[in-house]
Amino acid sequence: MAEILTKSRARNIFYGGSIFFVLVFAGMTVQSHRYVVQTSTAGMPLSEEVVRGKHVWERNSCINCHSLHGEGAYFAPELGNVTTRWGVQDSPEDAFFMLKGWIESQPSGIEGRRQMPRYEMSDEDIRALSEFLRWADQTDTQGWPPNDAG
Repeated sequence: MAEILTKSRARNIFYGGSIFFVLVFAGMTVQSHRYVVQTSTAGMPLSEEVVRGKHVWERNSCINCHSLHGEGAYFAPELGNVTTRWGVQDSPEDAFFMLKGWIESQPSGIEGRRQMPRYEMSDEDIRALSEFLRWADQTDTQGWPPNDAG
């Protein structure tokens, strides 16, 4: 025999289901919070120099040509792992001198080649930008974006 769904039964199903899903949501929120707190993706601390480098990155609109961890334009190379590709990820001084040399050599003057514009940056700005790029390189992106460029 088919049971009749009365108003009180429908209300009880609604409230019971609502309470159940609120509890599931709260449990998932607590579990996610614990996971995020326990697993940091930062490979190095977020220092004042890294923050300044991020401001240099934004002020010069680097993202209009470059991508960083897959975000940005694809006109110029991905810079999320540039210090690893250059072999300077462990040395702030080497990263600074490599980036300074690169910036000062632009544009290269080679016809028919995409070229970076010449930026007049202070050594402090270049040092900060190199620290930002080292920080970005040491961030655990869990393999994203896939970039095998050497």
